Amino acid sequence: MAEYIDNKTKLLGDDLKKELSESSQVEIIASVFTIYAFEALKEELEKVSELRFIFSSPAFAQKMLNGVDKKPKEFMISEAFSKTSLYGTSFELKLKNQLTQKAVARECADWIRKKVRFKANVSDQDANSFIAVKKPYDPSSTIAYSPIASGFSSDSLGYSKTKQLFSITVKIGANEGALSFSKNFDDFWNDSEKTQDVTDAVVDYIGTAYKDNSPEFLYYVTLYNIFKDFLDDILSEDNMPNDATGYKDSLIWKKLYSFQKDGAVGVINKLEKYKQWLYSRRFGRLRKDLHRFGGHEVLFLPQQEHPCSCSEETLQ
Repeated sequence: MAEYIDNKTKLLGDDLKKELSESSQVEIIASVFTIYAFEALKEELEKVSELRFIFSSPAFAQKMLNGVDKKPKEFMISEAFSKTSLYGTSFELKLKNQLTQKAVARECADWIRKKVRFKANVSDQDANSFIAVKKPYDPSSTIAYSPIASGFSSDSLGYSKTKQLFSITVKIGANEGALSFSKNFDDFWNDSEKTQDVTDAVVDYIGTAYKDNSPEFLYYVTLYNIFKDFLDDILSEDNMPNDATGYKDSLIWKKLYSFQKDGAVGVINKLEKYKQWLYSRRFGRLRKDLHRFGGHEVLFLPQQEHPCSCSEETLQ
């Protein structure tokens, strides 16, 4: 008879702990895998004979198979690497703050090398999430859990806060359809046109969590995380100034240093987007002058001037 797990009166993680054993084979399709889900079920997962995991979103595969950027920016192995994290979802922040990530990541990577294989969905279709647990010599004991709302994470297991106001995961036995879940997984797993192995990439990605990094590297990572939203904005092709205005052919552009050109591009962006910008007295060594620049009149002030706000209209 089907059981309903709401992660309030009954936790998915607690139920899995009772079902996992030394001969268990675990099959998971989900958009997310986090090291904190491994930590929560570590003792039980160490016992299983094998675990196979398929990342359900095609967007993940596109990102992963195009080459993983291992710089510790967001460490995302999930839907488009943009919403959840291999090193913990936003709702696993309390676990992150315990500063055990390095040790957990190392243990998880060792476990993966011994017992886990990962594949990514490379088709153009999403796959429904579920967990199936079976024993190879006793098909009648197969069980399945579906859906898995937040992927394979501690919040989905019921051990941390979740973004779901409420969620119901249904647990079913072999006679209620669990065998069909397992068969569908096997068919999907063995279809080389729809899945591709990414185990090594996942292990390498986890490895960045526990390897030692130089102070210089950590400094640059810190700067990136502080300014990443700003960089995404100014480096977007949609936000770049129109070269057709000829500003790069102007005399003043040719006189600028590289860092001043970056600032000038920012000025043009602000003028085109907001019709005004805030300038500082430390713009450089340029004399006070008025120039036609990027289709706008731009005023450069000497260092003794105070910062103020100007609009496009005041400069024309």
